[in-house]
Amino acid sequence: MTRITLTVDGAKVSDDVEPRMLLVQYLREKLGRTGTVIGCDTSNCGACTVHLNGRSVKSCNVLAVQADGGEVTTIEGLAATADGELHPVQEAFRECHGLQCGFCTPGMIMQAVDLLNENPSPSEDEIRLGMEGNLCRCTGYHNIVRSVQYASGQREGAR
Repeated sequence: MTRITLTVDGAKVSDDVEPRMLLVQYLREKLGRTGTVIGCDTSNCGACTVHLNGRSVKSCNVLAVQADGGEVTTIEGLAATADGELHPVQEAFRECHGLQCGFCTPGMIMQAVDLLNENPSPSEDEIRLGMEGNLCRCTGYHNIVRSVQYASGQREGAR
């Protein structure tokens, strides 16, 4: 067992973990952050995307011990406001119907936040390129792209 200490969604946590435990397993099994979804376990789908030290990572591809000393933000911590207000990207996905079954949505939102942090006004092509590591099996991606455009202020209204 290895002792790790990190900040998850603004709260400092310390735990003993197996050195081979994945960050996604740690978040779900030890901390109950089940919004971080296990999709493929191969880093292909992006459903498990979280922010580690301010950048999006696929948490099925990161060991929990690699996050030691770091700061993790999950979908649950994205809109950590007292009044329960959604993060602007979460609101945009709701407003523009950027989801269907919802399985990929947490990872899509976390990737979109990182994309917009890097490029606040991306073109449609830049959005599609920036989101390409996150797969959705239900949509044609059009409403996901519209959601990111809406969150960036480039699109008025939902429909």
